[in-house]
Amino acid sequence: MEILIEYESSWRNSFLDGSNNEPLPKKGRKYVGSMTNLKNEENFKMRSISIDTVMGILNRLIGDQRKLYQSRRSNNYFFRNIETLVNFKDMPVITNEIVYIRNISGSTDQNAFTGAIKSDDEIFHSNYSKVFWGLLVLNLKNICQFIVDEEYKINSDIGLDPLSIIAILENLNKQKAVSIEGEVRNAIAVLKNKFTHINYINNNDKIKPISLYCSALYLQLERLSKHFDMHSVKTKNGCISGISKLGFTKKDFMDRFTTGDKKKIWGNPYVREVFIQGEGKNKLMLTKASGQLQVNIDVDRDKAKEIKRLIENAGVSSFYLGKKGLAYVTDIDTREER
Repeated sequence: MEILIEYESSWRNSFLDGSNNEPLPKKGRKYVGSMTNLKNEENFKMRSISIDTVMGILNRLIGDQRKLYQSRRSNNYFFRNIETLVNFKDMPVITNEIVYIRNISGSTDQNAFTGAIKSDDEIFHSNYSKVFWGLLVLNLKNICQFIVDEEYKINSDIGLDPLSIIAILENLNKQKAVSIEGEVRNAIAVLKNKFTHINYINNNDKIKPISLYCSALYLQLERLSKHFDMHSVKTKNGCISGISKLGFTKKDFMDRFTTGDKKKIWGNPYVREVFIQGEGKNKLMLTKASGQLQVNIDVDRDKAKEIKRLIENAGVSSFYLGKKGLAYVTDIDTREER
């Protein structure tokens, strides 16, 4: 038998991790369609029509509204002995467009904050503040010397307020990764010995300068603790607010120094930027498909008529095909395949 299905605007991307073929986790499947998650290639999930899609449609058409994995596990699964006899042909017309995805969980903006800025925090106005933050304005050679030499003296002129510090960190974050040689190699050796669980070297055998500066802040925190009360620098976990040993997060850093909460994001454009050699930057967008799905089931005439009767009795007028989209059956032919 043959079932023809027309469909419009079927989305060919997924915004959740995990699989439809397994029970939902207690907290649901994780949303991976945010701008931050889309920076990772694995989170830009392309989807096409598969045998699971087709079997889900067939179950829906005969009135079985359970998840496909639930139907397959049950004793009364209608298509148990028929799945191997099902084949299909998808004939789509593909388009790409940018859509705005709503995120009801309300994640926070990595680079924004709300409320008035509190510049009077003691972390900027204590007797240790200048020598603590001053290392951020050292050049690469000097920061490496500071890491290696515990007696290195800092006498730098630096603005001691949240916006000045975050601006310096953002500029450091823009610096390109450097090779592991000379004073950089010596500095990394000291850091690896001190922070054994941190991997400083990237896949290209280089290190980002921001990691050296952020780790140097933790070294300086320990060194200054011998002479000053540094409790005002630390969070409850003993860390520096918003700064790890490899980098920083603007929203977490500024959270301590603002009167408002972190800025919520309730959605974002679904787009991923990639660099293609010889072409430059390209934008990967949501894929939509419209077209026809032809489903063939290699069963005898009587079984075909039974399936057709079940479909007609269920009376499903329209349904989703994949993510979103509108689909409907246009023809059912119960003749045996020739």
